[in-house]
Amino acid sequence: MPNPPQESLADHSVDGNDPGMQINRRKSLGILGTGLAAGALNPALAASKSKGPKICFFTKMFQDLSFDELANLTAELGVAGAEATIRPGGHIEPEAAPDELPKMVAAMRKRGREITIMASGINSATDKKQRAESVLRAAAKLGVKRYRMSYYRYDPKKPLKPQLANFRSELKELAALNRELGIQALYQNHSGAKYVGAPIWDICDLVEDLPREAVALAFDIRHAAVEGGLAWPLHARRALPLAGAVYVKDYVWDGLKVKNVPLGEGRVERKFFKDFKISKFQGPISLHVEYLHRTDPDVAAKGKAAHVADLATLKKWLKG
Repeated sequence: MPNPPQESLADHSVDGNDPGMQINRRKSLGILGTGLAAGALNPALAASKSKGPKICFFTKMFQDLSFDELANLTAELGVAGAEATIRPGGHIEPEAAPDELPKMVAAMRKRGREITIMASGINSATDKKQRAESVLRAAAKLGVKRYRMSYYRYDPKKPLKPQLANFRSELKELAALNRELGIQALYQNHSGAKYVGAPIWDICDLVEDLPREAVALAFDIRHAAVEGGLAWPLHARRALPLAGAVYVKDYVWDGLKVKNVPLGEGRVERKFFKDFKISKFQGPISLHVEYLHRTDPDVAAKGKAAHVADLATLKKWLKG
């Protein structure tokens, strides 16, 4: 695979506070009304002549690797790219993103790989702690096409409906920034009593009227199965038309707790891939290995072996 031009990647510096580069969000918000969501069908789900979905892997356990080492691992695994952590406590801290992200992207491109998804801590266009605009501007300028958001959380002591209205307003403003920059936010459904998106219906209602190129779902089959039980196919049917990515991992119940396990050893069903034709999904599929911890002294060796095994299962399941 030929490498893209590298002439200035490592020298890019992006200042999201430059007055000349500020977003006219009022104008952007005015065009984000109902009906701009490109219809009920998501183009990412359309059949294609391509070889299938692009596969990447979540890099949380490999954050101690250098950028070159991470790129080498990505190439060795034989996947298209990485879901890299650009967030507090991640591979790159938000304040360092304008300087460090170009180096990571350049290292990946030298091996013919990419940052397929940027895992961020961003929920709001104006989040100063996350340096939201600066990080997104840097990523978009480098050609990163998608980033995973953090999570909206309910306050269980307050009425839910007004909280959803506030989340809707925040998401709409973030969508305006994304559309202006040319980058797509992905909201991952996550199991748990406080998460917006755990019951699927709430986050789908927030996302469906926004432009899909600006905001989409990262549909996580593991979390959907945990929350949906026998009804997980309904979750998938509701969410997949709004999805820009699919997340894959597995689990079992350990009493009242959920325990992460290797793919194929738990309750995530192979029929998800067959019944919903995930092999024809045109967004990326991100493999998450959550049953190992980065505090393990042998995490690098164990992590590579675990990814090789889970990738083999994933590829087998994608064949039907």
